[in-house]
Amino acid sequence: MHAEIIKISSSDPEPSLIAYAADKIRHGEVLGMPTDTFYGLAADPLNLRAVDRIYEIKSRSRHKPLSLLIESVEQAEELSRPLPDEFYVLARKFWPGPLTIIVRASSRLPLKVTANTGNVALRVPAAPIPVAVIHASGLPITATSANLSGATECTTAEEVHDQLRGRLNVIIDGGRSPREVASTIIDLSGDQGIWSIQREGAIPSQEVQKALSEALGAS
Repeated sequence: MHAEIIKISSSDPEPSLIAYAADKIRHGEVLGMPTDTFYGLAADPLNLRAVDRIYEIKSRSRHKPLSLLIESVEQAEELSRPLPDEFYVLARKFWPGPLTIIVRASSRLPLKVTANTGNVALRVPAAPIPVAVIHASGLPITATSANLSGATECTTAEEVHDQLRGRLNVIIDGGRSPREVASTIIDLSGDQGIWSIQREGAIPSQEVQKALSEALGAS
């Protein structure tokens, strides 16, 4: 399989190219795509065949859930159960940006996406290309990194092509990633008011704690 590499402006994505990428996703394909952290594998999370394909491409354990990129808080509300106050505080402060928030998933999401955890990890990226694709497709998209499980994350389309050679049909080239640190992950899926940092990343945990403390008087 020879991957088609499509160059799209990272600052002002061309509508015709965005529409092409969105159409591919709506038809069940998995694309390599830039985000505001590493390159990711973008697919329709409601398409079980596409979800299966992501696990195959990455050689990823089926016990690991897939995170999703979305375009708005309203879309998060569609994909989750009633959201805690902490969610809205963090979304207002850090979205769009490299903060992934784990919340309880709605019944709309397939169990394969949540890996039977009942939770979903959501993020609005500070990156015009994926946001434009999400808007054009009318779908959230998967956000797992475009690399083999356990291998180095990719910061360019060329790295994605070299590492996943023969596994992808389409790779969107939006230039080099603006940062080389993964998103911070916070888990809000537990009881109301309880949160924990699952992965320290681009946003320091102290900033997360400060935002919650100032807004909610959290300790």
